[in-house]
Amino acid sequence: MKVVVLVGGVGGARFLMGVKAALGMPAVGTAETAGGPGDGPAHEVVAVVNTGDDVWMHGLRICPDLDTCMYTLGGGIDTERGWGRAGESWTVKEELAAYGADPTWFGLGDRDIATHLVRSRMLRAGYPLSAVTEALCDRWKPGVRLLPMTDERAETHVVVDDPDSGEQRAIHFQEWWVRHRAGLRAHAFVPVGTDEAEPAPGVVEAIASADAVLLAPSNPVVSVGTVLAVPGIRRALLEGPAKIVGLSPIVGDRPLRGMADACLDAIGVATTAEAVGRHYGARGQGGILDGWLVHEGDRAEVPGVTVRAVPLLMSDVDATAEMARDALRLAGVWHD
Repeated sequence: MKVVVLVGGVGGARFLMGVKAALGMPAVGTAETAGGPGDGPAHEVVAVVNTGDDVWMHGLRICPDLDTCMYTLGGGIDTERGWGRAGESWTVKEELAAYGADPTWFGLGDRDIATHLVRSRMLRAGYPLSAVTEALCDRWKPGVRLLPMTDERAETHVVVDDPDSGEQRAIHFQEWWVRHRAGLRAHAFVPVGTDEAEPAPGVVEAIASADAVLLAPSNPVVSVGTVLAVPGIRRALLEGPAKIVGLSPIVGDRPLRGMADACLDAIGVATTAEAVGRHYGARGQGGILDGWLVHEGDRAEVPGVTVRAVPLLMSDVDATAEMARDALRLAGVWHD
């Protein structure tokens, strides 16, 4: 089976672990690293990862969602925080603060910096982000093919009220999310460069040959929504043979993780599973979905979309694997 998953960061990475486990693959690493058969798994998982959060900091190109997926699936993630490296130290961050080097609000761990140094050097040498990601994954062996949504620079910016002048201005998503903790009211999200970006090599081909496409329970506005904003990706999904099934990131009218409610409020979408499903819309009616999974107890009617209620709490790998199986059942490719 070949499964394509559109993902963001922490939630998307954890969902990918569940997809792998559902298919009988090691949740972390590859079959070889987990002591399995040397010829590897019979299934293939391709993750198309949001790069709208990517940013240059201190001369380094940082790709938060790609790195979170890579570290999580490769066994190097800080499991308590859900992002960054395990066993991290912060000497460089402390030295930068001592110099008063901006930005002081974005911390880079010493181990994490090594990844950014390699990436930045390769990008400056002319390698595309997709090739750089493949090279980085050669160390981590995530057992999933991680593809950036695009090799081109496409960044999410947020229109907010300037706290000093009161006038509206656009800031990078990371400044809004990390520095201000989404505390500044967002009036709009602007995917700068996304509408002109081309899908990264391999993305369209993966979608065209997929047996199922899943939308992870990631932020529907600035994670999955940003991936869908790349015209070539949306076109490939609509033209592809596989059914597209999304999993709601909203449970009991609250985000599973993060501040998706603030993002949804900015675009006029209620924080409910039904509203998010309607925001994605039916594939046959100008939207993207064939199926929509909501949490048990939640109700949703999405015209033109098959909706089912199942447990959607990623409490552990087994629970997440069952979520993935439910999605594959709804896509018509999993048979008990």
